[in-house]
Formats: sequence, structure tokens, C-alpha cells
Amino acid sequence: MSENAFLRARRPEHKRQRREAILSAARELALRSGVREVSLGGVAAAVGMAKSNLARYFATREEIYLELSAREWQDWKHAVLARLPPSPTPDAVVDALTDTLAERPLFCDLLSHSATSLEHNVTVDAARAYKVCVLDVIGTLTEAIARTRPGFTEGEARELVAAATGLAALVYPASNPPPALAELYAREPDLAAACVPFQPTVKRLLSALAAGLPALR
Repeated sequence: MSENAFLRARRPEHKRQRREAILSAARELALRSGVREVSLGGVAAAVGMAKSNLARYFATREEIYLELSAREWQDWKHAVLARLPPSPTPDAVVDALTDTLAERPLFCDLLSHSATSLEHNVTVDAARAYKVCVLDVIGTLTEAIARTRPGFTEGEARELVAAATGLAALVYPASNPPPALAELYAREPDLAAACVPFQPTVKRLLSALAAGLPALR
């Protein structure tokens, strides 16, 4: 879309279209090169806007990705709920949480940046909207797991959900190294142990937590 088209738009639906165009461009850029590599100027160029005009809709790059992250949280919630069987075993709960994360590399990438960068340089309103979304997702999944899996208390279910996303944020960068590290691991296989496989690593750690939580009561 041209810059002139953006300038002419005045109606609320046009403003929503602009925001969606910005979010879509930011998503595509992040999928292509990773969240860390995307700049505000890059997003503006991708949608055909001047960076100063883009700031009318999102104050910062971080606010763009914080909103995308909130959407990814909601998408993950629906996927987990659809994956949970009526009366899941602990392994089935872990599988539902882990497998749906593995299917969402952008979500995992966003999780790995949330606390360290995306929650910085944002307005209070943007931060509040994000946190309300995250707590809603965790609360919904907590209730679903505790209801369908009586072996977990509500508190244990909440810890399990929070741990799943925390582990994803921790393991994803290690399992998807930047080019220099990828080349290093290819040259020196002994160092490649630092590049852990995402899905089995998260699943094993989350399984250990699920098995251990009842013992801490």
C-alpha cells in the first residue's frame, strides 16, 4: 500500500486496516529473519509508510511485537484447549503444552524476547493490555487442566502452564542459534551439544516438573 493511501485514510476501519497491515508486515519479517533483527524502519518500509507515520499507530517497535505476542498467546491457548483430551494423563497434558509450542516458532521467539526487550520501551497502556492477555490465557489453561486432570491442583496446573512458556523462552534461542554459532557447531561437533533440540528438551523438563509437583504438597 502506498504512503498516499495511508495518508488519505481517515475512518476507524481504515485505521484498523493500517494497524493490521503493520502487524502483518512485522510478523512476516520476524518469521523471515527473527524478532531481534527487525527494526521499526524495516516494518515501515515493508508497509510503505514513513517511520514517523507508523508511530501514529505504534509508539515503538516493541509495542508492535508485544501486540503480536498477545495474539500468539491467545492462539496458543485455543490450540492447547483443542489438544487436551477429556481426561488426560500427566503425559498428555505435557504433550499438549509442548507440542503446541513447538508448532509455533514465532510465539517461542517472541517469548524469548518478552521480558528482556519487548516489555521495555512501551506505554503503560500497551504493557497493561499485554499482561491482561497473558494472565487470561494462563488462567484459562490452568482451569482447564485442573478440571480435566484432578491429579493437579489449580496451583500446580498454573505452575505447569507458566513453566511451559518459561522453558520455551529459555530453550528456543539455544535450539535456534544465530549464524555464527551455527557455523561454529558445524565446524566443531563437540560444541554442538550446546544446541539442544527444542521439543524433546522442553518435554523432558516439563515432564519432570509435572511428576515432581505433587511431591511438594
